Amino acid sequence: MYENTDPKDLKYVGQDPPRLESTQKVTGQATYGADITMLGLLHAQVKKSPHARAKIVRIDTSKAEALPGVRAVVTGEELDYRLGLYVVDKYILAKGEVRHYGEAVAAVAADTLLIAKNAVDLIDVEYEVLPPVLQPLEAIKKDSPLVHPDLGTYEYFKPAFTPQPGTNIVNHNKIRKGDVEKAFAESEYVVERFYTNPSVQHVPIETHVAIARWGAGDQVTIWSVAQSPHTVKNLFAVAFKIPHRNVRVIVPYIGGGFGGKAGIGLEPLVAVLSRKAGGRPVKLQASREEEFSLLPCRSGLQQRIKTGVSADGKILAQQMTQYWDAGAYADYAVNVQRAASYSGSGPYEIPNCWVDSYALYTNKPYSTAYRGFGHVEFHWGIERHMELVASAIGMDSLEFRRKNLLRPGSFTITGEEITEHTGDVVKCVEAVAESIKYGSLTEAEKEREKKTGRKIGKAVAALQKAPAMPPFTAASVVLKMNQDGTVTLNVSLTDMGQGTYTSLAQLAAERLKFPLEKIHVAFETDTDRDPYDWQTVASKGLMLSGNATILAAEDLLKNAYDVASQILRATPHDMDHDAERIFIRHHPNRSISFREIAVGYAYPDGNGIGGPLIGVGKYIAQGLGHIDKETGQGLPALDWTYGAHGMVVEADPETGEYTILKIASCFDVGKAINTGLVRGQAIGGMVQGLGTAFCEGYIFDEQGHLLNPSFTDNKIPTAMDLPLEIDAMVVETAQIDGPYGARGVGEHSMISVCSALGNALQQAIGVEMTHMPMRFEDVWRALNNKTPIDNWITKSPVGSCRSAPELRKHGRG
Repeated sequence: MYENTDPKDLKYVGQDPPRLESTQKVTGQATYGADITMLGLLHAQVKKSPHARAKIVRIDTSKAEALPGVRAVVTGEELDYRLGLYVVDKYILAKGEVRHYGEAVAAVAADTLLIAKNAVDLIDVEYEVLPPVLQPLEAIKKDSPLVHPDLGTYEYFKPAFTPQPGTNIVNHNKIRKGDVEKAFAESEYVVERFYTNPSVQHVPIETHVAIARWGAGDQVTIWSVAQSPHTVKNLFAVAFKIPHRNVRVIVPYIGGGFGGKAGIGLEPLVAVLSRKAGGRPVKLQASREEEFSLLPCRSGLQQRIKTGVSADGKILAQQMTQYWDAGAYADYAVNVQRAASYSGSGPYEIPNCWVDSYALYTNKPYSTAYRGFGHVEFHWGIERHMELVASAIGMDSLEFRRKNLLRPGSFTITGEEITEHTGDVVKCVEAVAESIKYGSLTEAEKEREKKTGRKIGKAVAALQKAPAMPPFTAASVVLKMNQDGTVTLNVSLTDMGQGTYTSLAQLAAERLKFPLEKIHVAFETDTDRDPYDWQTVASKGLMLSGNATILAAEDLLKNAYDVASQILRATPHDMDHDAERIFIRHHPNRSISFREIAVGYAYPDGNGIGGPLIGVGKYIAQGLGHIDKETGQGLPALDWTYGAHGMVVEADPETGEYTILKIASCFDVGKAINTGLVRGQAIGGMVQGLGTAFCEGYIFDEQGHLLNPSFTDNKIPTAMDLPLEIDAMVVETAQIDGPYGARGVGEHSMISVCSALGNALQQAIGVEMTHMPMRFEDVWRALNNKTPIDNWITKSPVGSCRSAPELRKHGRG
């Protein structure tokens, strides 16, 4: 959409204006969930399970109910409501059995937070502890205990998912392309390896907060720091079997989400507490520890990759088996796993491909969307595997990638043809390789090696991601002109820190030809006021809501021109406008100002025409379809954003300690609407990716207890961990159906950071890492052929991260 516009003709698109909400945030005027209070507000707390799997024998709430100031106590036995986005498998509170450590079994609403905490301590729960299922590779076994024995009775979204009753497999996706067995037989080399990574917490700066008031006539108002207000409204109404018109969701400013606030979470619980408390509003604000165990996390992944390569380094075949740790409930994990299956090859052309991707129930905190939507996890394996394959066959890894990257005329593993407009991953890889001066050391780097005794390694890693969403994904925008000719933009896409509202304002200003300061985007989304948007996930916001904004601007102008044509007695085709007025092109002095017609125009005789100027824009994803369940062939991707990272690392060959000297990142964004925001996403995502790479990850004991549910033992990066040098770049291959050629880039900067680090460590000191995170001690263990510390289960190691890849060379003749 307007993708061929000459950059010289663009006034606001491609610029770097300040973020719209920056003043409100830095001055403390922005209202977040924790700031909200109201008359009669009660405070909620939950009783959490100390076990990963156990039958609930008895819950005694009598002491809690007798405590002065307690207004409501609820347990799972009195709540017969199931929740679920794709598979409806979760009760509001555990009922009959707890399925993960930290799961809520009872809840209290009281006059103060202290009373609520004391009341929760008074609740007595008797459990019958059962052996938990903790490893995906254990969960998939036929004799494994079932996390959900009633899986066959659950409702689910049938076009996309296939739960398998009587197993722990909540979904299984397949890709079948070409003749894999024949291609392996014809390969000169076959390389096979196993890769693992643990579950990770989102750790937004603001924890989950929800408030609900259950009013008369089942009118429910919810205040929540939710990424997707209309999804909360829909899932809530369906679960409670009340009309959608009865449910109102209000979203204040959000302090980060990263996918963890994408679905429905605490809202049903505070709603039932409010109902039991006679309609008084109830607020629940999660602690940081509850973020780690009560609330969802990123899926863990164990995957095996087998690749067949020709004598000249062309990939002929690839077979991948992915075992995704969904945790106790399906939530977004099944769609994460589904997206990982059809994108699982990475940005490479694989003529013969076989993928089996499983989402598996385990007795761990449940998994959900996380920035990258599974692509961080499987790209860890793919990009490490490309490095290891190149090493095994004796080819430079950059050259190996050049030979196999997708290009126009290539086909993805689902059969989609890559075109000139899809994006250019080759340019991204070349850009980062040039930035880090891949392939050799500078004189300064050689001197640094001599001085420090450390070895410097340089490596690249490529990436791809498309939005993971159903074919009916849609967005809408309403533009309303105010009496002074300024414009208010209403949208249900939420801005949780990514800056999309500023980009939407730029698009509106560009199309309207208005100064940017005349565009106001309404924060604090309200489903009773703001038009529908599917969800704020998948890096689809700028593309879909951006297109809807352009269409809304055009609709507003059309309506304004219709009124002006009557006043000026001219056809709309002969008119033009500037920031203040509409005029006749060949008689520019004949004009009418926008403020004169903003809410209606009255002739001198008092006759009125027009009315409030409003523009409505709606846009739905084009050309998507459900992939075939048996072959995986189809068109699941709205667009592809490609990218690459280059990394320079120095490492101690004795201790495994390392320092990241430089990261270069490049993404094909189609068109950078706001250059500063793109750079911010590139750097922010890269740092978040570093956390996954070198320090973050859940650690459980053999009973399923989470051992590191806080920042004390579950570290995240700080400013001290930043690389010494950062280079953020873009390639702009216009997306035909994107707003001014743009495509999303919010998640992509986090993908393949881990792989780039693993690859650079391999180039520096020859260490072969197949498990992340890569802490200093993990690198030391790999250097010394020692078993890695396994983040899945502390006493059940997956295998050595130093072991050589399985390599078979075929003799043909």
